Amino acid sequence: MKLAIFDIDGTLVEGSTERRFWRYLVRRGRQGPRQILEYCWFWLRFRPVYGATTAKKNKAYLAGLAVPEIDSLASDFVTTEILPQLYAPAVARLQQHQRRGDTVALISGTLEPIARALAAALGVAQVRATVCRKRDGIYVASPPEVHPFGAAKLALAAELAAQLGADLRQASAYGDSRHDLGLLEAVGNPVAVRPDGPLLATARDNGWDIIVSRDAREALPQ
Repeated sequence: MKLAIFDIDGTLVEGSTERRFWRYLVRRGRQGPRQILEYCWFWLRFRPVYGATTAKKNKAYLAGLAVPEIDSLASDFVTTEILPQLYAPAVARLQQHQRRGDTVALISGTLEPIARALAAALGVAQVRATVCRKRDGIYVASPPEVHPFGAAKLALAAELAAQLGADLRQASAYGDSRHDLGLLEAVGNPVAVRPDGPLLATARDNGWDIIVSRDAREALPQ
């Protein structure tokens, strides 16, 4: 059994799903004074701790919102705004892995409700995404319990491979950013998808597969 790991933002989806989801929440009237204040207060409290990654850790705009409501909104958001704009070449690779019988996993720093809704639409069972803290079914303004970013993404992938009995060295991984390098360097088949500058340079130096075309047929290896 082989494992194929896909990032979401910038890989399967153009841009940031979470940023777009925040705008979606604004349009739905689910962002008010409490969420804005909690978001700003998070910056003040945790900037000394997280430094440049504070923005990625800051999920305090969910504070005070009910978990079932966010699950429902995330599902509708993925259906209406994300599925029509998936990056076809990356989706073609994902579906090719599924046809081969590989186990596909989504490992992403986006919110878990978004990742799970997308995974369900793509027929993917394995999901590791950002798990935000909750109390009595309500989100709170604290750092995430789980945040697949950088080294944490590699650790989650290794943990998943061990659970499934897969060899990470024989796995495929797809990512778009220098922050995915740890995972990409750990697998046997790394694929750079519309990579940023540092990832593109590394991919070229190491002869990795690079996907930049918008033609799904061109993205499939012969």
